Amino acid sequence: MAVAHNHERHEGECFRAHRNGIATGATTVGTTTTADTYREPRKQEKEASEAHHAYRRNPLLQDSTTQMQRQEMTHNEFEPSATIDDFIEKIRRWYEEDYQGFRTMYDAAVENVKPLPDDTPDEVSYDWRNNTIEDLCNFFRSWYEWKPGVHDGLNYIEMFSWLSYENDYGMVFFTSGPGYQMTAEFTELQGQYMDSPDSLPLVKAWEDQLGQSMDDYVIPPEGFKNFNEFFARAVKPGKRPIDAPDDKSVVVAPADCVINMIVDELTETTPIPVKTVTMNVKELLGDSPYADKFIGGTAVSCILMPDMYHCYHAPVEGKVVESRDDVGGIYYGMRDFPDLLNKGDVGYGYDYSMFDNFRRGYLVIDTEDLDRGHVGMVPVGLNSIASVQFLEKFKSVSRPQRVPVDKGEKIGFFKYGGSLNILLFEKGRFPALRLHQGQRIGHFESKETSLGLFSGSWRTPSRRRRF
Repeated sequence: MAVAHNHERHEGECFRAHRNGIATGATTVGTTTTADTYREPRKQEKEASEAHHAYRRNPLLQDSTTQMQRQEMTHNEFEPSATIDDFIEKIRRWYEEDYQGFRTMYDAAVENVKPLPDDTPDEVSYDWRNNTIEDLCNFFRSWYEWKPGVHDGLNYIEMFSWLSYENDYGMVFFTSGPGYQMTAEFTELQGQYMDSPDSLPLVKAWEDQLGQSMDDYVIPPEGFKNFNEFFARAVKPGKRPIDAPDDKSVVVAPADCVINMIVDELTETTPIPVKTVTMNVKELLGDSPYADKFIGGTAVSCILMPDMYHCYHAPVEGKVVESRDDVGGIYYGMRDFPDLLNKGDVGYGYDYSMFDNFRRGYLVIDTEDLDRGHVGMVPVGLNSIASVQFLEKFKSVSRPQRVPVDKGEKIGFFKYGGSLNILLFEKGRFPALRLHQGQRIGHFESKETSLGLFSGSWRTPSRRRRF
């Protein structure tokens, strides 16, 4: 379905003027400087953080809260917005009526916004301090009208994420109640546009920017029907040869990705920090009984960047013994999204505990070999991804089913947005990343790509605050 584009341009101009007026350093609000304002809520923020973690650890509280929210929502408010105009009108109404605390939560999030790091580039800067509901509406409209490129596709996501940057009030706003519904509806509107023929000009722009690398991909004889079809494009036979197809001890990358070791000694339910990283395997696998297999094991991150091939494949051969592609979760809500883009070491040293709350799927492969055990793969749809798409044969596997899978066989794909795969290995089975001489370890990037997706001193050290 085509999405209406009868937008009022002056609102986008107001938004751009607001961006260009970002203040540097502390500013004065009444008789209190913003620097003072940021120090005052630290104790409250710590309490909010503790309450948030207690909420996550208590399934009964989560279930009852969800049921209460659903009971309170009227049919009209729960109905998704059909156009960007409907969406903006809805969040304006929610703010005016303080619908389910929408105004209260948004105002608290804005009040507790942290200043941007001093060297944040202009293209990803947005100062949420003192923003009104009209500023939020203008931001969404401008974002919707924006045409993302290969090298700047994360810019609006990063600008939006400053609202939750080191800000527990922002996290609560994004991940609960009407604030959560707001992000879900906006993501759906973006998806409708990317699925429509209206997005075809974007395809041509990306093809031009990708240049020679498009030779790797299959282009349908009649062309791509929309941007999402282009984004999930297939590679030509032979362009991604599977290494050592007959050697079952070799694990292959599940996707084109930036890959990092995350953590050893995984735990079942208690997030244990290891090199600043925590992970709850039980939650990540949607309370699967197979989570026990990975206690004490290893997790490896495989992060997909916007210019990469966006299908994912089996890292090993075996039998799929359990899978789901519909584990619900949040759409936005990273405390430190810029830190995920860590100057080339994308995701290294990042706190992955939040990913058990993002929208995701998972599958567990039995390698049918005691020395290799089970391997888990968890595709996670991050910011602006509404769902994770598995091929039909892998959508919902459960006991006693055992679905054969070959190493390198396609499992599914992501539509436009941020995404990653997390691989899980049993204890002692995958202690390190190992390469043979002469194997590819990466490739040179253009300066434009490096600056747009990887490097930048503002992304280099972690800026997580310790309370």
